[in-house]
Amino acid sequence: MAEAAAKLVPSPVAIVDDARFDAHHDGSGHHPECPERLLAAREGLRAALGDAATASVGAREARQEELCRVHSPHYLERLLARLTRGYGNLDPDTYFSPGTREAAWLAAGGVIDMAQLLASSTGQRGFALLRPPGHHAVPTGSMGFCLLNNVALAAAAARARGLERVAIVDWDVHHGNGTQDMFYDDPNVLFISLHQFPFYPGTGAAREIGSGAGAGYTANVALPAESGPETYGAAFREIVLPMLRAYAPELILVSAGFDAHQRDPLASMNLDHQTYSAMATSLIDLASELGHGRIGFVLEGGYDLYALSDSVRAVASASRGLRTELPLGKLHDRERAALDQTRHYLSPHWQLPMV
Repeated sequence: MAEAAAKLVPSPVAIVDDARFDAHHDGSGHHPECPERLLAAREGLRAALGDAATASVGAREARQEELCRVHSPHYLERLLARLTRGYGNLDPDTYFSPGTREAAWLAAGGVIDMAQLLASSTGQRGFALLRPPGHHAVPTGSMGFCLLNNVALAAAAARARGLERVAIVDWDVHHGNGTQDMFYDDPNVLFISLHQFPFYPGTGAAREIGSGAGAGYTANVALPAESGPETYGAAFREIVLPMLRAYAPELILVSAGFDAHQRDPLASMNLDHQTYSAMATSLIDLASELGHGRIGFVLEGGYDLYALSDSVRAVASASRGLRTELPLGKLHDRERAALDQTRHYLSPHWQLPMV
């Protein structure tokens, strides 16, 4: 495996982006999930990569049969009917506008094509700058700014392409409840979420570990508010990386939300852009160690524009080889207890070290 990894030559980072994503807006300019988020993310990406180190993956509308891999036909029918009505709300948090249907379907199709590219290549890395975000969308509904579950669609597309094991690491500050629901009983998709808890959407307790054939293939690192770089570093060393190494996924996808940043207005965590660089570095290194190098980052949350731009730049720089080590440091008692609780519930299924 080490010999295969040594021969990997990373390809240009495959980027999914489209100006039509910006047509999804609430009309007031006051909603935190706004088009300016992508402007900030694009700025961070350009600062890290320029044009020479990227390859464009064109956005195209997802097909019904692709969407039905994770969403119910009835939900899609209801959603399409609602999205013909101009401006409105699907729930108290999730708005739509005249450009939403096209943006959502283009984002879904673009990330599906990125996943298929990753699945058929070695040394390939991708970054999907998508709006609307997706990880809260459940099989039968929208919520939390999300309409279609982009990262789940990417995982399902990679599975349809022939990969047997796909891993999703969700480091958005909010639990990826929709993604968890879609793969809760599926051992072919390992889902690991690190998030503030208790917090929106109220799911993601450490005891939620999957069911049936999928028991043990969901891991929730439910962290207390104010957790910082040292806690995330410990979580990666003690839980995330050992699980991924043992599972040996053929593709790693990241629900890359940046709202655990200390500047973010919607949460209470204390990460900085270097922490995101370190987490990305560790996952990129692991993908190479596994012999294929396949990893794709899918934009989720992140609502402070400066923090979002800096964090995207940090992750994109890691994708091109800039290395940052995982933070070290002493954890507070409640942070240590959170990691120990996750380890406790997963212990029947995984041997997880305390580093």
